[in-house]
Amino acid sequence: MVQCEMCGTEVSSPNRVKIEGAELDVCDECTDFGTEVKTEETSSTSTKYSTSSSSSSSSSSSGGGGSGGRRRDMFDEMDEIAQDYHDRIRKGRESQGLSQEELAKQLNEKASLIRKLEQGNSLPSDDVQKKLESALEISLSAGGSADETEWSGGSSDGEYTLGDVVKRKD
Repeated sequence: MVQCEMCGTEVSSPNRVKIEGAELDVCDECTDFGTEVKTEETSSTSTKYSTSSSSSSSSSSSGGGGSGGRRRDMFDEMDEIAQDYHDRIRKGRESQGLSQEELAKQLNEKASLIRKLEQGNSLPSDDVQKKLESALEISLSAGGSADETEWSGGSSDGEYTLGDVVKRKD
């Protein structure tokens, strides 16, 4: 038995449906929210996507380069920006006695960008983030372990489904 990825109901044979551009395994009731996806049963498509419901036995033998049977993707390599990045930028600038205009001139950026970053209205690009971290001697990256433990699971077996997070419009 697997869970419907939308509402969490236990389903013996889920339907593969495309909803808002995402392919989900859902129960018969949730099938109405999307369009059914017809897939051909071949060995190449079975390893193309990895879901928590189908990866239990095949992922350890299929390789894939992941550690612990989990597939790795480009997001594993990326640092997340800290939620208080705007405070860190402002405090770093103030500790060096710089105005927003002076910092902008030093980084070869516009003062309006510095203003938006400090207000939290804009996220820094990777390039600007590196410049800020270097010039202000701060880190704008968040530690990944705190965010990962935050999502402990909503159902009895410890997994979140889309239904735990999304409010449906019926």
